[in-house]
This record gives sequence, C-alpha cells and structure tokens, in this order.
Amino acid sequence: MPAPGPKNIAVVGGGLTGLTAAWRLHGAGHRVTVFERGPQVGGAIVTTERNGWLIEGGPNSLQETAEVAALLRELGIADQKAQVGPDARKRFIVRHGRPVMVPLSPAGLLTSPLFSLGARGRVLAELLTRPRVRTTDVTLASFIAAHFGREIVDYALNPFVGGIYAGDPDKLSARYAFPRLWQLERSHGSLLRGFRAEAAGRRARGDAAGVAPIISFRHGLQTLPRVLAAALPPGSVQTDATVTSLIPGRPWKLIWTRADSVQTAEFDAVVLALPAPALAQLVFSTLGERSLASLDHVPQPPVSSLFLGFKRGQVAHPLDGFGALVPAREKRSILGVLFSSSLFAGRAPDGHVALTVFAGGMRQPETGRLDTAALLARALPDLRDLLGVAGEPVFTHHTFWPKAIPQYNLGHERFLEPLSRLEAKHPGLCIASNARDGISLPDCLNSGVAAARKTGEFVSKL
Repeated sequence: MPAPGPKNIAVVGGGLTGLTAAWRLHGAGHRVTVFERGPQVGGAIVTTERNGWLIEGGPNSLQETAEVAALLRELGIADQKAQVGPDARKRFIVRHGRPVMVPLSPAGLLTSPLFSLGARGRVLAELLTRPRVRTTDVTLASFIAAHFGREIVDYALNPFVGGIYAGDPDKLSARYAFPRLWQLERSHGSLLRGFRAEAAGRRARGDAAGVAPIISFRHGLQTLPRVLAAALPPGSVQTDATVTSLIPGRPWKLIWTRADSVQTAEFDAVVLALPAPALAQLVFSTLGERSLASLDHVPQPPVSSLFLGFKRGQVAHPLDGFGALVPAREKRSILGVLFSSSLFAGRAPDGHVALTVFAGGMRQPETGRLDTAALLARALPDLRDLLGVAGEPVFTHHTFWPKAIPQYNLGHERFLEPLSRLEAKHPGLCIASNARDGISLPDCLNSGVAAARKTGEFVSKL
C-alpha cells in the first residue's frame, strides 16, 4: 500500500518552469523545495525599474494562452496584467533599408510591397500542396522554401527566426524547432490550409479569440515568477543555492552549496528545471558521472538586449507597432528592435520613448559579445537609418546573455536521447528543460505543469 501523506520533492531551477512545477506540486499537497542558483527567481525573466524606465532584460511579453490565463486567476494577479497597446498588431520587416508593414490579411498580402509579385503568387499556390510524410528531418529553411519559395525564407522566415530563436533557419530543424508546421504538412499538405482548419476548429469550440493575446504586467514580466515564489510556503525557495550533485535512490540525496557552505538534503523525487548548460554540469552518483555532459554542445549563441531611452522628438518614426525585424540580407548589425513604450504603458517617462534592440545570435555572435559602448556604436547607425533616431540615448541599459536560446538545429535528437535515457534509468527523476520542451514562456509553463503531473503520479505510488 502506498504510504499516505505528502512527499518531499526537490525542484532544481527557479525559472518559470521550475516555479510552475513547484506551485502545482504544492497544490497537490506535497512539500516542495526550490533551489535557485541566482539571487532572485525568474531565470531569463529579468525586470528592472529605474527612474521611470521599465526594462525587460529577457522576454518582453507573454502570450496569454488558456493555461497562462488559468494560472493568473489561481494566483490572483489577473488584475495586474498590462494589455498590449492598440497599435501593436502592426509588425514591420526591414526591406531595402526601410521598415515595411507585414500584411495582416490575404488581401493585404496581394498588395504588400514587402514581397514581389512572384512571391505573392507562390504563397497563394501553396494552397494546392498535398499532404506529405517525410522520412528524414530537413532544415527549416528548406522546409519553408518547398512551400513558399526562397524569397519568403529570406524576408519572412529569416527575420522571424532571428526574433524568436536568434537563430539561423538554414540550420534549425523543421521537425523539432517548429513541430506544429511539421504536423500540419503531414495532415494537410498545405500549411495555409492547415492554419485555416485550426481556426475553424477553434470557432467550432467557441474560441472566438483565436490567437492568444499578448500581455505583460504593470511592473513587468518578473511579476509572475515573483508571485509564484511568494505563493509557496515560507522557506520553500532557496536562492543563491547551487545544486552540484544528485545521488539517486530512495530517497534521493542532493548536495548543494551556498556561499562556502556545502549542504545535503533528501527527497522522494526530483524535478530538474534547468537549461542545457546547467544540466550538463550536474554530477549524478558518487562516482562523479556527468550523465548529461553532451548537452554542453547544444548551440546557445550570445545575445545582447540593449534598452535605449530617447526623448520623443529624437525619433522620427511613429513607433506605431510591435517592432521591426531585420533580415540577414539587409546586412545590419541588429537582429531587430522592439518599440517597448508602444507595447505597454509605463515603460518610459512622459515625453520619452523606449526601444529594445537585440544583437548577436547565430547570425553575428561576435556582435552579441560587444561591451555597451561598442554595441551602441554599432546599433545607433542602424536606428538612425531605419527609425530616424537623432542624437544619443538619454538612458541605456545593457543585458548580456552569453548562452541565450537553445538552438533546435538539424540533428537535435542526439541531445534528447540522453534526457529520456536518464529519466528511464532513475525513476523519480523528471527533466523539464527548454532544450527539449520548447523555448517560449507558454512552453516553459506547460513543461512545468507536465513535470508536476508526472512527478505527482510517481510519488503517489511510494
């Protein structure tokens, strides 16, 4: 007979994934301890408020999926949401040295100067594509080119991937980086027909909203991990606590450090909610075995986020949109720029505007590593050309991520196998990582929920 009562569960990693898993496990009645190596929770979600500026050093917004909305209601913070500005539906892509609005409808596509007449015709012809079951993975660029042609790859896919992954579509895996597209091709052939079928399915279910709205919070995205941590019982979250070793067994033994102190603790189960580099460093067993060392080879390029504040009169562009993405073919130093003060209210003092510039990634890793002064010197000429920026910023904040976003490149399955193998070898271990479960914030939340469910099912049998 399983023993009644709560179990002790360790969650290693205090980002959104780990905190969501901890919250769900706590809600199921278990005792949870979260180990976070940094001084604060949130992982890549880093919000700073200074002198009237609100800076997001990592993700800048969150899609309010049904799962996200439910969590906000549970936590009682739905009223703290910041809704995206009315102009944010507009998106821009740079072509021929100027930002061009992305068409928002089929009718808009037919007249858009973003694509040539031939490219527009190729998009419409994609509706005739028949279902296809591929036997081998392909790069995302070749996958999309087969449907829409190379111009769409260069001036739609390339900047989009640069903005989401800071990645290279000629290296990313179609199957693992965008599994939804992979499945739509198998089921519908035409991706456009697949999107249309999905939309019809949402309408049939009564989901009139369609695409999930984009939100943040009045005091920034870090509100969510902070509230999650605060909602756990006192003492549940250990910051500045680095787990170095795990010794499997019943119970599991964790060895962790804080400052110069080495400590141990025992748990019935363990959730590892860590990125690939941290997983690669963990030691399993008393023999010093780094079972996930191969994950150190997951490509994670450097990315810099440069938050710049200007007086409104310094920027000629109306900033009437979400931001502008820059294709590699435009030969610029930046991946893109968000119109941060247009996205959400309260991001800049009165009479000022805020821009968040991204640089580096797989395209130009050396640019992502530049110090603040050198990066600013590279970025400002692009901002002057593209947005009509005049003079120097009145406020600057630079966030550097030496290993930013895991790249699901062709052959990514070789990194997934060690994760599954280790979980199978050690019952009671569950790994939730953006190296496997997706890189978006909703993906991270869903990964935490799934980890909590799997771990709860395991400990219920003890």
